[in-house]
Amino acid sequence: MSTFVIGDLHGRRAQLRALLSMIPRDAENDTVVLLGDLVDRGDEIPGTVEDVINLRRANPDRVVCVRGNHEQMLLDFLEGGATLWLHVAVGSHCTIQQYTGEWFRIRKEKDFLELRERFGASLPEEHAEFFRSLPLFYEDEMALYVHAGLEGGKHPRDCSPHHLLWSRDPDFFKGYTGKPCVFGHTPTPLLPLRGRLGHHGIYMHNSAVGIDTGYVENSPLSCLQLPELLLYQAFADGHTATHQLTAFVPEPLRALQKRHAAGAHAPTVEV
Repeated sequence: MSTFVIGDLHGRRAQLRALLSMIPRDAENDTVVLLGDLVDRGDEIPGTVEDVINLRRANPDRVVCVRGNHEQMLLDFLEGGATLWLHVAVGSHCTIQQYTGEWFRIRKEKDFLELRERFGASLPEEHAEFFRSLPLFYEDEMALYVHAGLEGGKHPRDCSPHHLLWSRDPDFFKGYTGKPCVFGHTPTPLLPLRGRLGHHGIYMHNSAVGIDTGYVENSPLSCLQLPELLLYQAFADGHTATHQLTAFVPEPLRALQKRHAAGAHAPTVEV
C-alpha cells in the first residue's frame, strides 16, 4: 500500500489531472492525501474543487483532503464577515470572480455586504459543505499529514487549529524528529536550503517533509509517494517529471523506505 500526497493546488486543475494520470495508484489499496488550499490564485478554481469532491466521492475511504488556511479564510469571510480573505496577496479575487462571474471593487461598507451576499449565493452549497467538512490533519501508519506544520513537535490532535493551518516555524522545519510529517503552506523555495538539496524542489530534513513547490509560472504541482519516495511533478506548460529520491534522504524516511522494501521481499509462507 502506498500514500500519494499532493501539495497546495490553488486552482491548478490541469496540473492536478496530469498528476492523477501519472501516479500508479491502486484505488482499492492506495490512499491519496491532498494538503489543502484548493482555492485562490489559479484559473480553474471551481473545477478543481469539483474534481476533488468527485475523487473523494468515488472512493471516500481512500481519498483525504485536509483543510488549508485559504479554505479557512473563505469560510471565515462567508460565515463571519472576516476580511483577511480579501487581501490582495491572498488571491481571493480569482475565486470570487470565477464563482460569481464578476469582478468586485470595495469602496464602502455597502460594497462589502453586497459582495459577501453575492459570493454566498454563487458558491454551490456542495462546495461550501465540502470546505466545512475538511479535517485539520490525517494520519496513517507511515506519516502525519497537515497543511502548515506542527506545534513544538506535538501530535496534530494536540496542536491548535491556527498552528496547523498557518504556522511557519523554523524550529519545526529544522528540528522536528518525530513521526514523519508531510506539509504544504510554505513554498519550498522559502524553506532552509539544506533540506532542499537533491530533492527536486521539495524539502526533507529530519522528519519534516514540505511539498508545496510554489505558485509561479514555472512551479510544478508535486506529489510524493510514500514509502517509496517517488516524486511526481506536473508543470503548467504540460510537461511532467518523475524522480526517485535517493540523495540526502533523512534517516526517518530512509528507515520507512527500508521497512517497505523488506516487507515487499519477505518470503510467502504457506500454512
